[in-house]
Amino acid sequence: MSALHEPVLRWYGAHARDLPWRRPEASAWSVMVSELMLQQTPVARVLPVHEQWLDRWPTPADLAAEPAGEAVRMWGRLGYPRRALRLHAAATAIVERHGGEVPADRDALLALPGVGDYTAAAIASFAFGQRHVVLDTNVRRVLARTVGGVELPAQHVTRAEREAAVELVPEDEATAATWAVAVMELGALVCTAARPRCTECPVASLCAWRAAGHPAYDGPPRRVQTWAGTDRQCRGRLLAVLRDTEGAVHRSALDAAWADEAQRLRCLAGLVEDGLAVRTDAGSYALP
Repeated sequence: MSALHEPVLRWYGAHARDLPWRRPEASAWSVMVSELMLQQTPVARVLPVHEQWLDRWPTPADLAAEPAGEAVRMWGRLGYPRRALRLHAAATAIVERHGGEVPADRDALLALPGVGDYTAAAIASFAFGQRHVVLDTNVRRVLARTVGGVELPAQHVTRAEREAAVELVPEDEATAATWAVAVMELGALVCTAARPRCTECPVASLCAWRAAGHPAYDGPPRRVQTWAGTDRQCRGRLLAVLRDTEGAVHRSALDAAWADEAQRLRCLAGLVEDGLAVRTDAGSYALP
């Protein structure tokens, strides 16, 4: 067993947040919904939407029975709304292929719309207690520092990084599942990107980055996302008008939501192309 296991698992037992998708009674569907919602979105923003979503659609069949546009409407302001379409498509596939039950098999999860390598491993691990490597941003950062001795991991998962993570997964399935979420929590709460709280870290004495004197990141420039004035902001404004209106919206209402005509038309066309909006008749649009 790695020297990292015991202190990280003990720390998690004492400091884990009480999140609805981690509770013993949480369904696999709850875990799946949380995983798609948490992609690039903080827990605090996800919590109320996750609760509303599970209240309205407690099973995949409940969601699949409604139009995809209702998923987009319920998604609200979480951002990256195509995730709502992916969840709806995944729910439909679960009903068609798996009798309405989220599959436990990782390959079956990978075959669902919108489910990639990380998400499949996370659902199999967190919902079904299986042994998998779960590499999200937080986990990658913790392992980069403690094992690799660098401040931040590469922008994309490397083969060497994955192999190192595989070596650290405990052999026991239940322990491995707890390890996956424990390292993730450590990265979220202590080994944070900007201001890591090393004095509170349970493995500070074992950390290669700390032992090296906390050398600064020296890799390629990391992308900083902007918001004001971008197409993302424009799309969000237009989608908010559609989301807040039952039925079709005349384009005049969309025109009022964003002043730059060229950007507005481009973003509206993008929403239609992405399946987040449909043109109903001349000059009107609606959720799908």
